[in-house]
Amino acid sequence: QVQLVESGGGLVQAGGSLRLSCAASTRTNEYAMGWFRQAPGQEREFVAAINWIGGTTYYADSVKGRFTCSRDNAKNTLYLQMSSLKPEDTSVYYCAARRSTLVLTTTESYDSWGQGTQVTVSS
Repeated sequence: QVQLVESGGGLVQAGGSLRLSCAASTRTNEYAMGWFRQAPGQEREFVAAINWIGGTTYYADSVKGRFTCSRDNAKNTLYLQMSSLKPEDTSVYYCAARRSTLVLTTTESYDSWGQGTQVTVSS
């Protein structure tokens, strides 16, 4: 397993942008990575995922066209650029990792998780 630390969350008005970062404790070039979010009283849901080399990404329909997932393996860091934010994007955002060459989109697929960062979008 790898230790993950998210940052970049905060309060933003609807229509605004935020960039989340997830720093890993080890080299990430052999890891599939992803972003999930969880609102109070709801299950953790998939947001975006990227394969180990960064050439393939996958997004939830609710964020497609607004969020961009990328990675910099030289910095062992995963990113989530969020634009055109909506109040319904308000959640705690988590990054996840697992040693794999695939794109992983379910919570059960990952074995390493960060502690989460709060994103609040005001209307």
